[in-house]
Amino acid sequence: MTSLLNAILVIVLVMNLFALGTSQILSVIRTVATQGALLGLIPLLGHQQHTLPMFLVVATTIGLKGIIIPAMMIRALRDAQIKREVEPLIGILPSIILGALATAAALLFAGQLPLAGQHEGALLVPTAIATVLVGFILLTTRFKALNQVLGYLVLENGIFIFGMLLFEAMPFVVEMGVLLDLFVGVFVICIIVNHINQAFSSMDTRRLVSLKE
Repeated sequence: MTSLLNAILVIVLVMNLFALGTSQILSVIRTVATQGALLGLIPLLGHQQHTLPMFLVVATTIGLKGIIIPAMMIRALRDAQIKREVEPLIGILPSIILGALATAAALLFAGQLPLAGQHEGALLVPTAIATVLVGFILLTTRFKALNQVLGYLVLENGIFIFGMLLFEAMPFVVEMGVLLDLFVGVFVICIIVNHINQAFSSMDTRRLVSLKE
């Protein structure tokens, strides 16, 4: 189980770098959707005892992260009629390098955290830290509103991995509440994105400074 879990986590790390290395927003959406679906399998692979609440978390996570939220994002992308991030704050290659450095730092220093000792042999802690850092990079270095939403989703994926470390201690209702908050948050953000596009004929968040006038 540990080897299969680590294989999935390595794929998640590679997807983080791919999300940083492409300017095609649709490709990033599909990458984040696949990443979310893979993360939905972690509860089954990371715990020996499989309970009904665990299966519900798996089904809900895959449904929301892998299907429903990406479908909402693709619809918002289609309505906005854009395909790529034109002028990122940091270029594609520097973004990949920064993401790789963040991943390397997570792999080097995650072992010093107490939670890492409880999951020896698994890459849960470094993957969680690296995914949070990559999500933060996407969130802060992209100007298109949809790309910033995707950065938020990647960051939340990292937080989700942290949550899986505490799955046995964390009540099922809390985990489902987090997923519901994520769904509602993205739903509202997609509505806001459409309004931004209608008001400014652009989804560049730098245009929002004109509201000051």
